Amino acid sequence: MPGTLSLSGHDLTLARIRQAIVRDEKLTLTADARRRMKASRKIVDRLHDDPAPHYGINTGFGILAHKRVPTADIEKLQENLILSHAVGVGDEVPADIVRLMLLLKVNGLAVGLSGVTQDVVDYLIRFYNEDALPVVFTKGSLGASGDLAPLAHLVLPLLGLGEMNFRGKRQPAKSVLKKLGLAPLTLRSKEGLGLINGTQFMSAYAVHCLLRIENVAKTADIAAATTLEAARGSAAPFDARIHAARPHPGQRDVAQNIRTLLAGSSILPSHANCGKVQDPYSLRCVPQVHGAVRLAIAHAREVVETEINSATDNPLVFENGDVISGGNFHGEPLAFVLDYLAIATAELASISERRIYMLLHGDTVGDLKVPKLLMKETGLNSGFMIPQYTAAALVSENKIFAHPASVDSIPSSLGQEDHVSMGSISATKLLEVVKNTETVLAIEFMCSAQALEFLRPLKSGKGVEAAFTEVRRFIPFAQADRLFHDDVQTALALVRSETIAAAAESAAGKLL
Repeated sequence: MPGTLSLSGHDLTLARIRQAIVRDEKLTLTADARRRMKASRKIVDRLHDDPAPHYGINTGFGILAHKRVPTADIEKLQENLILSHAVGVGDEVPADIVRLMLLLKVNGLAVGLSGVTQDVVDYLIRFYNEDALPVVFTKGSLGASGDLAPLAHLVLPLLGLGEMNFRGKRQPAKSVLKKLGLAPLTLRSKEGLGLINGTQFMSAYAVHCLLRIENVAKTADIAAATTLEAARGSAAPFDARIHAARPHPGQRDVAQNIRTLLAGSSILPSHANCGKVQDPYSLRCVPQVHGAVRLAIAHAREVVETEINSATDNPLVFENGDVISGGNFHGEPLAFVLDYLAIATAELASISERRIYMLLHGDTVGDLKVPKLLMKETGLNSGFMIPQYTAAALVSENKIFAHPASVDSIPSSLGQEDHVSMGSISATKLLEVVKNTETVLAIEFMCSAQALEFLRPLKSGKGVEAAFTEVRRFIPFAQADRLFHDDVQTALALVRSETIAAAAESAAGKLL
């Protein structure tokens, strides 16, 4: 039986989300969250017939905020809001991210400042628990006034509209509701606005990417240690005293990880008296570069965990009865860190590709053990020349994706929404950077494993040896050219499944 993730609107963390995903936990709401939601709904209901204007309750939206809506049309107003804003285009949002959107929308509403009914939230919980996922599109949000277009598609099924992916099939939402024993809802005052004002599209991408980047950062340390062994580099740059002299926590952690992974190596002492003085930066400066990425991750985690426990719609309904319009839907905090993460993650790919390129030179000590292009019979064979091309292409593409979207803004709503974050673009391009970086690291493992074979019978450190063994379980030594595409895909699956990291930690101990 799967466990439950009880959402309160206040204490959700990335670690808890990861646990819920791994355990396939179902969503529930805390009793306190339900109490707050009920109280805020009562306040909105009291305003239903109020002659005074209340934004989004008895007025139009955006530039139409000055337009009063008759009491008889308030429910139609909310339906029209969802319909008019469901203008998403582009590819479908991946299922894992749609599920996160549902989870985060529920947690945002659980804060209890949105004034929606519990019925609405219970439907969203049911969608998540039944894996009935609305079809949402990647493009259309400006990252301010909330993720309007993608969130409109997320909640269309509440009305029996739109489409859902359910039981392996894309089908009309009305049909899915029927299979779940649910009737379409009629949204009440402010509910449509509470549903589509919010940053849950950006936040869902941020959570999804951060969970992957945490694995990528650890795996990158393992890849670097494996390449250092394969290239017969020096362990001296990872001396703890160097990093105590510049005590950035990320840098210190990476240096410690490398030392842990190299412990017990018989390769390192085998070339202690060689003529090399220093390694290239892609080896020597791994703690400084990988460590800087970890600083970016730590900052992003802090911002994202604050965001996912926030009320990000508008207006907000407070316990004393005040209903106040503001701008918590503006995605600038997320846009900045999503762009920052893209830059940081792209650097992991960039330095990894430089290590791949270095390995292709072969021998770095002078004994000709490791051949150029990591294969003996070259000429007839191209060896590992071309996988490096792929890595270089992905690194170059990452440079385009690393350009910040958050520096742009285009006014909308006839100037009422005159500055936007474009954080939705920051979000979707970050995912591409993450995927590219995972692939570059996969290629590095292919190349470093091949190079290590030429150094046998010497063995690498326990952590590196375990990572090498895990790769070799699925990818054999290449005597000659073969369909390396298949090897890349296999190595990529190992990186993404976190099995390389798990193998290294099982042998060497927990990595930071």
